[in-house]
Amino acid sequence: MAALQANPGETRIEGETRRIRGLLEKRQFAAALAAAQALLAEVPQNRDAFYLVAVGQRSLGLVDDALETLARFERIHADFGRLFQERGHCYRSAGKIDAAIEAYRHAVLLNGALSASWRALADLCRSAGLAAEEWENAERQVTRLAQLPPPVVAASGMLAEGDVHGAERVLRRFLLTQADHIEAMRLLAQIGMKLEILDDAEFLLESVLVFAPDYAAARYDYAVVLLQRHKHRDALVQATRLLQIEPGNRAFRIIHANALIGLGDQEGALRIFRYLLADDPQKAQLHLSIGHAEKTLGRQAEAVQAYRSAAAAQPSFGDAYWSLANLKIYRFADDEIARMRAQEAAPSIGLVDRYHLCFALGKALEDRAEYQQSFRYYERGNALKKGESTYCADTHERTLRLQASVCTREFFDARQGVGCASAAPIFIVGLPRAGSTLLEQILASHSQVEGTAELAEIPQLVQLLAGREQEGSKPLYPRVLAELGADRLAAFGEKFIADTQVYRSGKAFFIDKMPNNFRHVGLIHLILPNAKIIDARREPMACCFSNFKQLFASGQEFTYSLEDIGRYYRSYVALMQHWDSVLPGKILKVQHEDVVEDLTGSVRRMLAFCGLEFESQCVEFHKTARSVRTASSEQVRRPIYKEGLDQWRHYEPWLGPLKSVLQA
Repeated sequence: MAALQANPGETRIEGETRRIRGLLEKRQFAAALAAAQALLAEVPQNRDAFYLVAVGQRSLGLVDDALETLARFERIHADFGRLFQERGHCYRSAGKIDAAIEAYRHAVLLNGALSASWRALADLCRSAGLAAEEWENAERQVTRLAQLPPPVVAASGMLAEGDVHGAERVLRRFLLTQADHIEAMRLLAQIGMKLEILDDAEFLLESVLVFAPDYAAARYDYAVVLLQRHKHRDALVQATRLLQIEPGNRAFRIIHANALIGLGDQEGALRIFRYLLADDPQKAQLHLSIGHAEKTLGRQAEAVQAYRSAAAAQPSFGDAYWSLANLKIYRFADDEIARMRAQEAAPSIGLVDRYHLCFALGKALEDRAEYQQSFRYYERGNALKKGESTYCADTHERTLRLQASVCTREFFDARQGVGCASAAPIFIVGLPRAGSTLLEQILASHSQVEGTAELAEIPQLVQLLAGREQEGSKPLYPRVLAELGADRLAAFGEKFIADTQVYRSGKAFFIDKMPNNFRHVGLIHLILPNAKIIDARREPMACCFSNFKQLFASGQEFTYSLEDIGRYYRSYVALMQHWDSVLPGKILKVQHEDVVEDLTGSVRRMLAFCGLEFESQCVEFHKTARSVRTASSEQVRRPIYKEGLDQWRHYEPWLGPLKSVLQA
C-alpha cells in the first residue's frame, strides 16, 4: 500500500484523521475503528476522533457502543451537528424512529448543511405520517443544498462546526471563479461577522441585496450586522421591511426589538419580547432580554424576576446568573449558589456558560466575604474569557504612542478654527468602572443635558479613517489626520451631530459616554473643537480590580488579565497627560474619590466646565428617572456611598501582578 501523501501544513493528527476517513470510505471498518480508538486515546477530547470512533462502531453493527461513545462525545462537544446526525443514524438502524427523528432535527438545527440529515428527516417524517409541512421543508432543504456548488455546501458545514478560517479559505477560493455567487457572498459575510470584520460583512451583504433584493435570509443578516455596528436606525428599517414580508417570523421580530432597544425604546422592545414569550414561555433568551430592558428602565424587581425565569427555563444558562450578579445589589441564596457551583463544575457545560457562572460565583462569594474563593472564581472566569481574546497589549501601547507622536501641540496650533462649531456634545472618557456612569447621571439630571449611551459614532469614524490595514504595513490612523482638510473635518463633525440626533429629544447638550474615546481626543478636538471632554478617573488599584471583576457583554478585551489591565491603565494615564499638555484646558479630570467625598463641590465644578448653571437636582441625581444601560445602572439610582472605595483591599493578597505593573 502506498505511503499516505501528507497535505502541506497538515499536522500529524489531521493526517491520521484523514487516513481513517479513507479507511471508512473503503469500508475497512475494523481497521478504521482500531485506528480511531488509538487516536482518541492519544487526544481524548478531539472532536474528530470521537466522531470517527462512533461511525466505525455503527458501521460494524456495534450500535449500543456507538451511542455510548456519542453520549461521552456530547458531554464535551454538545454543539457539533454531525454528532446528532450520527446518533440519528444509530437510532434509525436500531428501528427507533422517533428518537432518530429527534436526533436529525437537532443535527440540522446546529448545521443546516447536513444533507444526509435533511434527507433522513424527509423520509422518516413522511413514512411516520407527521405533518406534511415538516417533511416538505426537509425535501426543500435537500433540493436547495443539491443546487449549491459543493464548495459552498462544504464551507457552510465548516462554518456551522466552528471551522471559521477553513470555511473562509474554501469560500475565497470558490469566489475567485464565481465572484458574484449570492450564497457564497452571504456566507463570507457571516464569517466577517464572526471575526468582527463588520465593515466587510456589511459591504458584502449590501452587494448581495443589490443582486437579490428579495433574499430574506441575506436581509436578516444585514440587519444583524447593522445592529453590531450600532447602526440602529438602519437596522430598524431592514427589520421593518422583513416584517412586511413575513409578519409572524420570530427572528424578524426579535431583530426589530433589538433595534428599538438600540434607539432607546425599551418599552416598545418589551412589548415584542412579551408577545413572543406567550408562545414560548420556556425561552430563556427572551426572559434574559426582558430582564435587560427592565434593568435599563430601573425596574429592579421586574428585572430580577425575568433573570430568575431565564435560569429556571435553562438551568445551565450562565448569562442569567451573571445578569443577576451584575445588578450589583442582588444577593444569591444558598440554594442558588449551590446550583451555580454544580452547573459550573459539570463536564458538559459550554465555555460561555462556564465563564458567566464563574463571574457570578465570584460576585456571590464576595458578597459573603469569602474572598479567597471569590477570587478563584474571578480568576478562572477571566482565564477562560482571555482564551477567546486576541488582545495584544504591545499593539495597544504602540497605537497610543503613535497618537502622541502625530497629535503634537504644533499639529493642533496649525489647525485652529477647523471643525464643526457645535458645542452640544459632552464626552465622558476614561476606563470602564471608573465612575463615568455616575458622572453621566449627574450631568443628565440637568435640565439642559441629555444622557444618551456609549455611542459608536467616533469608533466608526476611526474605522473609516483607518481603512483595512495590510499585515506589516504602517497604520493609516492617526497619521491620516494630517491629510484631512478643514472641509472634511467640519463635515465629519456635522455628520456626528446629525447621526447622534436619533438618540436625542431636543435638549441643548448631550453626553457620549464611550470610555474608549480617550484614545481619540485628538480626532474629537479636530472635528468638534467646542465639545467638552471629561476624564473620569479612579484610584488605579480600585479601577483595575473592578474591571477584573466585570464580565463585559462585548469589547474591553484588556480586562481579562491583571497584567493587561495594569498596562492598559498605565498607557491610558500617559496618553491623557499628553492630551493635557498639547490641548491645555480642553479636558476636565474628575477623580471618583473626590466626587464621593465632596459631591456638591464636584457637581459645581463639572457644571461650570460645561458652561451650565448649577441645578440642585444634579446633586440628587439618584432621583432622576432615565434609561441607564451600563453595569452601574442600579448603583447610580442610589445616593453616593463610600463603601466601594477600598473593596479591592479584600483581595490584596492575590493582586501582586497588578501592583507590580502599576508600579513599574
